[in-house]
Amino acid sequence: MVKNNAEIETERKVHEPLFQIVKRDAMPWYKAWLVRAAAIILALAIGSVVIIMLTGYNPIQVYSAMFNGAFGSTRKIWITFQDLAMLLCISLAVTPAFKMRFWNIGAEGQTLIGGLTAAACMIYLGDKLPLYLTIPIMTVSCIISGMIWAVIPAFFKAKFNTNETLFTLMMNYVAMQLVSFCIVFWENPKDSNSVGVINRHTHGGWLPEIADQKYLLNIIIVAVIMISMYIYLKYSKQGYEISVVGESENTARYIGINVKKVIVRTMAISGALCGIAGLMIVAGTDHTITSDSVGGMGFTAIMVSWLAKFNPIVMALTSFLIVFLEVGAGAIVTDPKLGLNESVADILTGIILFFIIGSEFFVTYKINKRHNSSKEEA
Repeated sequence: MVKNNAEIETERKVHEPLFQIVKRDAMPWYKAWLVRAAAIILALAIGSVVIIMLTGYNPIQVYSAMFNGAFGSTRKIWITFQDLAMLLCISLAVTPAFKMRFWNIGAEGQTLIGGLTAAACMIYLGDKLPLYLTIPIMTVSCIISGMIWAVIPAFFKAKFNTNETLFTLMMNYVAMQLVSFCIVFWENPKDSNSVGVINRHTHGGWLPEIADQKYLLNIIIVAVIMISMYIYLKYSKQGYEISVVGESENTARYIGINVKKVIVRTMAISGALCGIAGLMIVAGTDHTITSDSVGGMGFTAIMVSWLAKFNPIVMALTSFLIVFLEVGAGAIVTDPKLGLNESVADILTGIILFFIIGSEFFVTYKINKRHNSSKEEA
């Protein structure tokens, strides 16, 4: 039976949605940042309403406490930027793999293995070799250990097409158990289940301070890594190969790229950077090792990398925002004037992150309303 035009139009209206989500061609960078800024302002406004409803406090007082917790003193500023540098370093480490569409969820374990290697070098070499020999040996060892931990799942992915998400996640728990075993093996009798501060009196194997600042060297190293990663991904041949493999492995094979080699090489780079992060955490900051030394940054780095769309420069801003929220949330919990519990801090942080993540949807997509029939006919 042949349908007339009226029936066809009626059927089309029934099935066509009122709104359509369409991917944008490209949004100018300044408009994209305006969308993100508007999302943050809206998040702060919604957060203010939640603060008033749950606590009755003035929102400005709570936000001021968050700011003071991150920047209230010189020491707090250095700690904030140290945390930013460590999160940024691990985020830079996972970025090449993610851009290649290799879901490396194992940055936590790769960093932890690097830190474990640094601790071993400090314990066995710190007081036996001069610092100018200990640090190079420790650095190379941490890089190699991080690379090995990352290359293992990469090899099985390239050779047998295993699930890299589960494999790298499993390696995290193996790394944690290794650290727990070594802690028991190195256990300090005076401090149960801890190795304590390694070489407390001799400072053997500790990374040197610059301008009497404990964290400055770490920050400089991460800044160099960030610029190098930006150049590597954007201008190098290997960076181009990573992009092509991420877009389509079949296309990469067609133009002569060795996909298996790229996978293993890229994961080796990710593991090496995680090893450096572990070195800086153990030898430059904590001077000890625990199974929680990385503090979940390996998982937070995934969000940082995705929010920045794999741009190393933008990752610095994203890392700064997330670290500020974490430090600020901790500050309002410990502030005696407020006395807020962790649930309120988590709710406030969640609201802000929700709006920030949601803003990326409007940067990438636009919503079109269905046109009426008169306009379509015209």
